[in-house]
Amino acid sequence: MTSSLVTPGQILANTSTHTPGPGTHVYETNILASIIGTSILTKTSGNNKPTISIPRQTPSNEPSTSGSLPKVSSTVLVRVTRVQQRQLAASILLVDPRPEDVLSYTQTTNDDLQFQAVLRREDVRTHEKDKVVMNDMYRVGDIVRATVISLGDERNYYISTAGNDFGVVVATSDTGNAMVPASWKEMRDVVTGQAESRKVAKPS
Repeated sequence: MTSSLVTPGQILANTSTHTPGPGTHVYETNILASIIGTSILTKTSGNNKPTISIPRQTPSNEPSTSGSLPKVSSTVLVRVTRVQQRQLAASILLVDPRPEDVLSYTQTTNDDLQFQAVLRREDVRTHEKDKVVMNDMYRVGDIVRATVISLGDERNYYISTAGNDFGVVVATSDTGNAMVPASWKEMRDVVTGQAESRKVAKPS
Protein backbone atom coordinates (compact mmCIF):
# COMPACT_ATOMS: atom_id res chain seq x y z
CA MET A 1 0.00 0.00 0.00
CA THR A 2 1.42 3.41 -1.01
CA SER A 3 0.14 6.95 -0.41
CA SER A 4 0.67 10.54 -1.59
CA LEU A 5 -0.95 13.97 -1.07
CA VAL A 6 -3.35 14.99 -3.86
CA THR A 7 -5.74 17.85 -4.73
CA PRO A 8 -9.12 17.86 -6.55
CA GLY A 9 -8.86 17.31 -10.29
CA GLN A 10 -5.41 15.73 -10.11
CA ILE A 11 -5.05 12.69 -12.36
CA LEU A 12 -4.25 9.65 -10.25
CA ALA A 13 -4.28 6.75 -12.67
CA ASN A 14 -5.96 5.22 -15.71
CA THR A 15 -8.96 2.90 -15.56
CA SER A 16 -7.04 0.37 -17.65
CA THR A 17 -4.60 -0.21 -14.80
CA HIS A 18 -6.46 0.81 -11.63
CA THR A 19 -9.92 0.68 -10.03
CA PRO A 20 -11.46 3.93 -8.66
CA GLY A 21 -12.32 3.97 -4.96
CA PRO A 22 -13.90 6.43 -2.51
CA GLY A 23 -12.82 10.05 -2.92
CA THR A 24 -12.20 9.67 -6.66
CA HIS A 25 -14.18 9.88 -9.89
CA VAL A 26 -13.67 8.87 -13.49
CA TYR A 27 -13.44 11.40 -16.32
CA GLU A 28 -13.06 9.81 -19.75
CA THR A 29 -10.46 7.08 -19.02
CA ASN A 30 -8.69 8.84 -16.15
CA ILE A 31 -9.27 8.44 -12.42
CA LEU A 32 -9.21 11.90 -10.77
CA ALA A 33 -9.15 13.05 -7.16
CA SER A 34 -12.51 14.43 -5.97
CA ILE A 35 -11.28 15.73 -2.62
CA ILE A 36 -8.07 16.97 -1.03
CA GLY A 37 -6.27 14.34 1.00
CA THR A 38 -3.89 11.42 0.85
CA SER A 39 -4.39 8.90 -1.93
CA ILE A 40 -4.14 5.28 -0.94
CA LEU A 41 -3.19 2.55 -3.39
CA THR A 42 -4.44 -0.84 -2.22
CA LYS A 43 -3.12 -3.91 -3.98
CA THR A 44 -5.15 -7.10 -3.99
CA SER A 45 -4.13 -10.67 -4.50
CA GLY A 46 -4.50 -12.34 -7.86
CA ASN A 47 -4.79 -10.48 -11.14
CA ASN A 48 -7.24 -7.81 -9.91
CA LYS A 49 -6.32 -4.19 -10.58
CA PRO A 50 -5.21 -2.17 -7.52
CA THR A 51 -7.75 0.27 -6.07
CA ILE A 52 -6.89 3.93 -5.63
CA SER A 53 -8.90 5.94 -3.09
CA ILE A 54 -8.76 9.08 -0.93
CA PRO A 55 -10.17 8.57 2.58
CA ARG A 56 -11.87 11.56 4.18
CA GLN A 57 -9.94 12.69 7.22
CA THR A 58 -10.69 15.06 10.08
CA PRO A 59 -7.49 16.80 11.16
CA SER A 60 -6.80 16.49 14.87
CA ASN A 61 -4.61 19.58 15.11
CA GLU A 62 -4.99 23.14 13.88
CA PRO A 63 -2.51 24.14 11.15
CA SER A 64 0.57 25.76 12.64
CA THR A 65 0.26 28.79 10.34
CA SER A 66 -3.32 29.70 11.30
CA GLY A 67 -2.19 32.65 13.44
CA SER A 68 0.30 34.17 11.01
CA LEU A 69 -0.12 37.77 9.90
CA PRO A 70 -0.46 38.28 6.14
CA LYS A 71 2.34 40.27 4.52
CA VAL A 72 3.18 41.29 0.98
CA SER A 73 3.97 38.17 -1.10
CA SER A 74 2.26 35.84 1.39
CA THR A 75 0.19 33.09 -0.16
CA VAL A 76 -3.28 33.03 1.39
CA LEU A 77 -6.30 30.77 1.29
CA VAL A 78 -9.54 32.80 1.20
CA ARG A 79 -13.28 32.20 1.02
CA VAL A 80 -15.24 34.50 -1.29
CA THR A 81 -17.99 36.36 0.60
CA ARG A 82 -19.24 38.92 -1.94
CA VAL A 83 -18.80 39.39 -5.70
CA GLN A 84 -19.31 42.77 -7.36
CA GLN A 85 -18.73 44.07 -10.86
CA ARG A 86 -15.25 45.45 -10.25
CA GLN A 87 -14.06 43.53 -7.20
CA LEU A 88 -14.85 40.81 -4.70
CA ALA A 89 -14.56 40.56 -0.95
CA ALA A 90 -13.11 37.53 0.79
CA SER A 91 -12.19 36.28 4.24
CA ILE A 92 -8.63 35.07 4.76
CA LEU A 93 -8.69 31.58 6.24
CA LEU A 94 -5.02 30.67 6.24
CA VAL A 95 -1.65 32.31 5.56
CA ASP A 96 1.09 30.43 3.68
CA PRO A 97 -0.89 27.17 3.71
CA ARG A 98 0.60 23.75 3.21
CA PRO A 99 -1.33 21.53 0.76
CA GLU A 100 -2.51 19.31 3.61
CA ASP A 101 -3.89 22.34 5.51
CA VAL A 102 -6.53 23.03 2.84
CA LEU A 103 -8.59 20.03 3.96
CA SER A 104 -9.19 21.38 7.47
CA TYR A 105 -10.54 24.69 6.15
CA THR A 106 -12.90 23.22 3.53
CA GLN A 107 -14.60 20.61 5.71
CA THR A 108 -15.70 22.94 8.50
CA THR A 109 -18.17 25.80 8.79
CA ASN A 110 -16.45 27.31 11.83
CA ASP A 111 -13.78 29.38 10.13
CA ASP A 112 -12.62 31.58 13.03
CA LEU A 113 -11.89 34.36 10.53
CA GLN A 114 -9.34 37.05 11.33
CA PHE A 115 -8.64 39.08 8.18
CA GLN A 116 -10.54 40.45 5.19
CA ALA A 117 -9.28 40.83 1.63
CA VAL A 118 -10.25 42.54 -1.62
CA LEU A 119 -9.54 41.19 -5.10
CA ARG A 120 -9.88 43.86 -7.80
CA ARG A 121 -10.81 43.01 -11.37
CA GLU A 122 -7.42 44.11 -12.71
CA ASP A 123 -5.66 41.68 -10.33
CA VAL A 124 -7.59 38.56 -11.34
CA ARG A 125 -5.28 37.44 -14.17
CA THR A 126 -2.26 38.56 -16.15
CA HIS A 127 -3.90 38.99 -19.59
CA GLU A 128 -6.98 40.74 -21.04
CA LYS A 129 -7.65 42.40 -17.71
CA ASP A 130 -10.28 44.71 -19.20
CA LYS A 131 -12.36 41.71 -20.31
CA VAL A 132 -12.61 40.07 -16.89
CA VAL A 133 -16.17 39.39 -15.71
CA MET A 134 -15.99 38.79 -11.97
CA ASN A 135 -18.97 36.40 -11.83
CA ASP A 136 -17.28 34.23 -14.47
CA MET A 137 -14.13 34.02 -12.37
CA TYR A 138 -15.43 33.47 -8.84
CA ARG A 139 -18.63 32.76 -6.92
CA VAL A 140 -19.58 33.28 -3.28
CA GLY A 141 -18.31 30.35 -1.22
CA ASP A 142 -15.37 29.49 -3.48
CA ILE A 143 -12.09 28.67 -1.74
CA VAL A 144 -9.33 30.56 -3.55
CA ARG A 145 -5.54 30.50 -3.38
CA ALA A 146 -4.14 34.03 -3.81
CA THR A 147 -1.13 36.19 -3.00
CA VAL A 148 -1.05 39.40 -0.97
CA ILE A 149 0.07 42.38 -3.08
CA SER A 150 -0.66 45.22 -0.66
CA LEU A 151 -1.47 45.67 3.00
CA GLY A 152 -4.29 48.03 1.97
CA ASP A 153 -6.01 49.88 4.78
CA GLU A 154 -6.80 48.93 8.35
CA ARG A 155 -9.68 46.71 7.22
CA ASN A 156 -8.63 44.96 4.01
CA TYR A 157 -5.63 43.34 2.39
CA TYR A 158 -5.37 43.51 -1.40
CA ILE A 159 -4.80 40.17 -3.08
CA SER A 160 -4.10 38.90 -6.58
CA THR A 161 -4.80 35.68 -8.45
CA ALA A 162 -2.68 36.55 -11.49
CA GLY A 163 -0.59 33.49 -12.31
CA ASN A 164 -1.19 29.80 -12.90
CA ASP A 165 -0.80 28.81 -9.25
CA PHE A 166 -3.61 31.06 -8.05
CA GLY A 167 -7.38 30.78 -8.35
CA VAL A 168 -10.17 28.48 -7.19
CA VAL A 169 -9.06 25.31 -5.41
CA VAL A 170 -12.42 24.16 -4.02
CA ALA A 171 -15.90 25.05 -5.29
CA THR A 172 -19.51 23.90 -5.15
CA SER A 173 -21.71 23.86 -8.24
CA ASP A 174 -25.05 25.61 -8.62
CA THR A 175 -26.71 22.29 -7.81
CA GLY A 176 -24.73 21.92 -4.57
CA ASN A 177 -22.24 19.26 -5.67
CA ALA A 178 -18.46 19.30 -5.42
CA MET A 179 -16.58 20.35 -8.52
CA VAL A 180 -13.18 19.46 -9.94
CA PRO A 181 -10.95 21.37 -12.37
CA ALA A 182 -11.58 20.65 -16.05
CA SER A 183 -9.25 23.35 -17.41
CA TRP A 184 -7.67 26.63 -16.30
CA LYS A 185 -11.00 28.41 -16.86
CA GLU A 186 -13.61 25.77 -16.04
CA MET A 187 -14.70 23.42 -13.26
CA ARG A 188 -17.05 20.47 -13.62
CA ASP A 189 -19.76 19.06 -11.33
CA VAL A 190 -18.64 15.57 -10.27
CA VAL A 191 -22.24 14.29 -10.31
CA THR A 192 -23.91 15.95 -13.29
CA GLY A 193 -20.84 16.71 -15.37
CA GLN A 194 -22.11 20.27 -15.90
CA ALA A 195 -19.32 22.80 -16.43
CA GLU A 196 -19.10 26.22 -14.76
CA SER A 197 -16.61 28.98 -15.51
CA ARG A 198 -13.96 29.77 -12.91
CA LYS A 199 -10.40 31.09 -12.75
CA VAL A 200 -8.88 27.77 -11.67
CA ALA A 201 -5.63 27.31 -9.75
CA LYS A 202 -3.14 24.75 -10.98
CA PRO A 203 -3.16 21.78 -8.54
CA SER A 204 -0.25 21.82 -6.09
